[in-house]
Amino acid sequence: MKKYNKTLLAAAFIAAFGLAGCGSDGSDGADGVDGVDGVDGVDGTDGANASLSVTTVEDASLFTLTIAPEDVVVVGADDFSLKFTATAEGTGGATVPFSGLEKVQLYVTSQSENTTDTGAPYLWTSHLYANDFVSDNAMYCTLTGTATTRAGVDVEACTLVEDTDNPGTYIGTWEHDGNAPSVLTDGDENDLVRVMLRAYNVVNADGTSISDKLLSTPIDFIPATGELAESEKDSVSNAACINCHSSLDGYADTDMRISNISAHHNYQKVENCVACHNPAMAADEDYADLGYNISFNAMIHTIHMGDELADSLTGDALELFGEIGFPAEANECTVCHDNGTQWNDNVYEEACVSCHVDVDLATGDNHNGIVPASDAVCSGCHGSGSLSPMEAHSVNRRADLADGLVLDVVSADVSAGVLTVTIGVELNGETAASGTDLFDYLFNESYAQAILIGTLDDNGDYEQGSSISDETMFVVNDAGQIVLTQTLDDATSLDGETLYVSSEMNMCGDAETDMIVTTDEGCDVGIPANIATKYFVFGDTAATGVETTDNMRFINATVYTAPTQVGNDRTTADEAKCNACHDNLAHIKSPRHGVTNFTQCADCHNNASAVGSHHETVQVESDDGTFVVVEGLEYYNRDLATVAHRYHSGTYAEEASGVYINADGDLVNYPADQTNCQACHKDENTAGDAMPFFDGTGTLTSGRTSVALGNGEFISPVTEACRSCHAHSGDAALAHFKSNGATVFGDNITSADAVPVESCATCHAEGKTYGIDSVH
Repeated sequence: MKKYNKTLLAAAFIAAFGLAGCGSDGSDGADGVDGVDGVDGVDGTDGANASLSVTTVEDASLFTLTIAPEDVVVVGADDFSLKFTATAEGTGGATVPFSGLEKVQLYVTSQSENTTDTGAPYLWTSHLYANDFVSDNAMYCTLTGTATTRAGVDVEACTLVEDTDNPGTYIGTWEHDGNAPSVLTDGDENDLVRVMLRAYNVVNADGTSISDKLLSTPIDFIPATGELAESEKDSVSNAACINCHSSLDGYADTDMRISNISAHHNYQKVENCVACHNPAMAADEDYADLGYNISFNAMIHTIHMGDELADSLTGDALELFGEIGFPAEANECTVCHDNGTQWNDNVYEEACVSCHVDVDLATGDNHNGIVPASDAVCSGCHGSGSLSPMEAHSVNRRADLADGLVLDVVSADVSAGVLTVTIGVELNGETAASGTDLFDYLFNESYAQAILIGTLDDNGDYEQGSSISDETMFVVNDAGQIVLTQTLDDATSLDGETLYVSSEMNMCGDAETDMIVTTDEGCDVGIPANIATKYFVFGDTAATGVETTDNMRFINATVYTAPTQVGNDRTTADEAKCNACHDNLAHIKSPRHGVTNFTQCADCHNNASAVGSHHETVQVESDDGTFVVVEGLEYYNRDLATVAHRYHSGTYAEEASGVYINADGDLVNYPADQTNCQACHKDENTAGDAMPFFDGTGTLTSGRTSVALGNGEFISPVTEACRSCHAHSGDAALAHFKSNGATVFGDNITSADAVPVESCATCHAEGKTYGIDSVH
């Protein structure tokens, strides 16, 4: 609209200057053609103005299909009927009728109580499959009453007519023999029915087809009363899927739609998927050789467990799902099942064996030889107690044990060249008893377990120190504390420095008792020590309002909240967003490290502490399935930002694990939109100021003009953030970066002052034509 208004303004100026500069305004032009009359009003109402409807739309989110329960007949003996409206954004952002639809697709399912001993208590039934009309699993409505399916088959369709008195209102009728296949003649009018529509052949003003599917919001209602209803089966909300897959742009919070689902080019909502993937479709014998059950509940389990089940999958299941990894822990059912407890309360074979694929209930294999007579008896063992889904999967085990070991950094002090750190210890909800040796409770003694101690440099970056892992210091004293000491190389080495204290201790958790137990007692999960990273600034002058002990100023993490870097917070990623998909960060690095937040991760993942990365090269999948090194693409910095970007964009993989680039060049196992930076970054960090580090004016927001590497080199900061993503990792991208002032590892720049100023913001700052906010 800004461009449109500027055009009008320009025209006005041209007209004004034209009149001022000419001696005569010339002869009058010929009269224009009469405009089209508006549609006559009905029943005394004003007629519809033809100019207030539109025939194109610029984006799928600006197009809406609406159905009311009273406007559709799909159950019973009455003839099929359908009425719906189509609207879109018109001039000035107003919602106006959309005219000219030529083809829609109708999806209808019923939800009925299961009266058999097999399957879920409630079942979806596709009306078309029930009526043996299975072309595309949907009925079309067209202007001619016939349609051609995606498979190229000609089929009967309902006849679609736009109401001439009400543009944007459409009526569908069945003009062929019998009733429409979307009508379930013997269906129960008291059952819940779900109806949705899809529109075809909609274009924008340039004539380009709209890329996203144009789908109505499904309506659930009771045909007998016309009242809206709520499904008994929707145990996974769209919001749960969006936590990993991102939200489709443009839709309101009340109409959340899922982005980045590749199957069938994204049907956007859980409610849409079950229109096809339901028991009526799964019962078709043609699907027996796929290697997986295509009913939605079972299929989703198999898809998300694909990588873990790969050795047991066959056929299309192996090909389609065998490389898909689940970013959370597989036992944490509530990461997806966030809408009720049906997943725990309803126990039946179809759902269970979609994950436990090696269990054969017909023979008792991998089921202790037990052959259940039917699904009805499953709840006898699995309905409650230790074998219920909730308990058997140890759901929420990490959350229940999160406070098993609480460490409270009480103080840090330097005296006679010795650093002393005192930490309060609470074990299983009580002050730890004198003599308790924390090393007895470690989850895995073969890995280094330590209190992390280091300093921050002038940029606020972490510099790993000599972390304390001397077992003799981890014995609790009479005050319920451990006292750790470290002799400094130089008694004054911490003067003027900012010290951080954290932990990577991973403790032995027993989900059955919800206790931290000794290693000898055995345990089933590693639980990080619950510790708030705290910062201590050493100097001669005490700061106002903070505790002072001799030459030490104490700064508590409640003042500088984790993962804030003192005086300079550049941590733009949001741990809560990471956990929305991963559920917790603890399992990401377990069993080697017990960490839950970025302050702990940054103790190792920084450029000041060590030279180079443990994963310099990048490997991608080749046509024969092996992984090959990408020549000339190497990374030597190991800071947390680079590592996180590399991993999630596929430039970190050294084999087919985690997120990687497959032989087709596609990113595997990153579920969100690759350009959706806010999927990970804090909401307050907009694309222009946080990613990377310049704002809309081109100013470096952190004041950081260089990055120091552990080998004495310095590199430029913006380039390192950008080239750590796969999309900007090639030779052409690097050449572009270097031509605009970038410095990378190997350029042998050994002074921060010698690092050139990057000119990235000239084109890519927020608000620019190629600004990060636009191109992402």
